[in-house]
Amino acid sequence: METLKARRRTVASKGAELAVFEFGAEPGPEVPTALLVHGYPDDHRVYLPAIRDLARTHHVVAYDTRNAGASAVVDLPGDFTLSTLVDDMFAVLAAIDADDVHLVGHDWGSIQGWAAVQDPRAAGRIGRYTSISGPDLRHFGRWVRSRFSRPAAWPQLAGQLLRSWYIGAFLVPKLPEAAWRLFLTRRYEQTAKRDVGNDPVRGLALYRANFCAGGNRPSGRRVGLPVQVVVPVKDPFLTPDLVNGLESWVEDLTVIRVNSGHWWPATRPAEFAEVLRGSHIRG
Repeated sequence: METLKARRRTVASKGAELAVFEFGAEPGPEVPTALLVHGYPDDHRVYLPAIRDLARTHHVVAYDTRNAGASAVVDLPGDFTLSTLVDDMFAVLAAIDADDVHLVGHDWGSIQGWAAVQDPRAAGRIGRYTSISGPDLRHFGRWVRSRFSRPAAWPQLAGQLLRSWYIGAFLVPKLPEAAWRLFLTRRYEQTAKRDVGNDPVRGLALYRANFCAGGNRPSGRRVGLPVQVVVPVKDPFLTPDLVNGLESWVEDLTVIRVNSGHWWPATRPAEFAEVLRGSHIRG
């Protein structure tokens, strides 16, 4: 099997040093760029099986977010609010100097991606967006509120609230850290078949910075660029019904349902790469 070679650089952004990895050819008119943003409790390596495939046709960029992997916060205790995470993403986009990028986000990477495509800085930089298993936080709030007043929708609401139980657990002081260190990290690594080190503990800051007090969230706006939302129908954390209502503020929306679980990009890398290539053709 051909060795997957990465070109690594460090990008400074608001008190953090971000580890950025590039694969495949340099960007150009015939070489599209894809920026892959991972979720919790992973780092960029969650995408490596798919990158091996994508790098044959794409300039692929992946980075460790400030709470994970080889990236580090140098201005402690660190800012992990969504606005700062989006600033990180645009710092990476500026560093790679590519236009019309296909942004791809999974889990927390998808949450960041939704905020990024509503940012004025996306114009000319981000050409299309693929969201996987991570909702826009404002849309999530609207979706929940709209179902409180409709008894017929209560089963949908109850199903999602049950799936979201872990968010409340992660906000409890000290206990989640202890659980990850004592047994959860080992169990996750055995299931995912990859090492995550201390990333589960580091990443708890994402939840505490953005849910305890609402976080410092970017402004919301309509999205005009092409968006495709991949919905793994076996996702234990997000109901497929969360896509309802997206069409009211996303002008060019495609929804793809896949018969898989939350970590579809890692468990079905060939299918993931095929979907991304297809979206580039459609775009």
